[in-house]
Amino acid sequence: MLPTAPADPAERDVRWVYQPVEVDLGDGTWALGRISGWWQDAAGRPWCRLRVGRSGRPACWERFDPERVLLLPVSGL
Repeated sequence: MLPTAPADPAERDVRWVYQPVEVDLGDGTWALGRISGWWQDAAGRPWCRLRVGRSGRPACWERFDPERVLLLPVSGL
């Protein structure tokens, strides 16, 4: 699991989106999910508001890891 944000970012710093993703669950399986927002911390690291489908967990801010979270096309290929 990625580190969670120390606090929610200020609304003005968030870019709200709808981005489907596929998430590596760390046990050899993948799940569909969704990113609903992006922001950068003071060090310039990207964070995403990630919700993993069927996990039962609410969306939360996590540091973006492109090795674990694959961005899927929103429309067309």
